[in-house]
Parts: sequence; structure tokens; C-alpha cells
Amino acid sequence: MVQNVSEPERAIRVGGGSAAILLGLFLPLPMWAMLVLVLVGVAGLVTGLMGFCPAYRLMGRGSGAGQA
Repeated sequence: MVQNVSEPERAIRVGGGSAAILLGLFLPLPMWAMLVLVLVGVAGLVTGLMGFCPAYRLMGRGSGAGQA
């Protein structure tokens, strides 16, 4: 798993995840498609936001911390 993700990629994950959640909630889709879009959106949103979290950075896991 890649640990050092760039800031633009994190922003894309947050934006893409948010868009997928909104599409899943507001488009008239079958239930299974709505669940897939929302789950993919939540995964993108959470993984993108973890890189911006100050507490996560303090633990040494965000923004390239701990590189040798």
C-alpha cells in the first residue's frame, strides 16, 4: 500500500468521494447502484481526509512523515 500520497491526489479523493456520495444519494438509481456509489464515495472521502488531519500527522502517518 502506498503511504506517501501527494496533496493534489488527496484533494481529488475528497472531491471525487464527495461527488460519488452526492450522485448516489440524489440520482434515481437502483438500490444496489446507490449503495456502491455511496460506499466508494465514503472510502475516497475518508482516505483523502486522513492525509489532511492534524492528529493523523502527529501520529507520524500523514504527509510523508516517517520517510527514511
